[in-house]
Amino acid sequence: MEKLSEGTRDMLLEPLLDSGWTLHGEKDALVKQFKFKNFIDAFGWMTRVAIWAEKWDHHPEWDNIYSTVNVVLITHDVDGLSTLDLKLARKMDSLSG
Repeated sequence: MEKLSEGTRDMLLEPLLDSGWTLHGEKDALVKQFKFKNFIDAFGWMTRVAIWAEKWDHHPEWDNIYSTVNVVLITHDVDGLSTLDLKLARKMDSLSG
C-alpha cells in the first residue's frame, strides 16, 4: 500500500470532501461524524461497515456515543492516506443511507 500521491490526491479527495469528510488537523487522515436516528441504527451501520473493513483488512478508528459515530481513516503503514481509506470512506457513505 502506498500513500496518496500529490498528483492525484486533490482529485480523489474532492468528492469525499464534498460529501462531508474533512481532513484531520494534526495528521494526514480523513474525519467524519455520522449521525443516526438512534443507537440501534448507529450500531447496525457500524456492523455493516465492520464486515467490509474486515474483508478489505482495513479498519477505521472510530467511537460511538448513542446515535453518533465519529470516524478517522488513516493507513498507519504509510502514515497517511491511501486508496484504501478513500475506498472505505465511500463505502461508509453508501451504507449510511
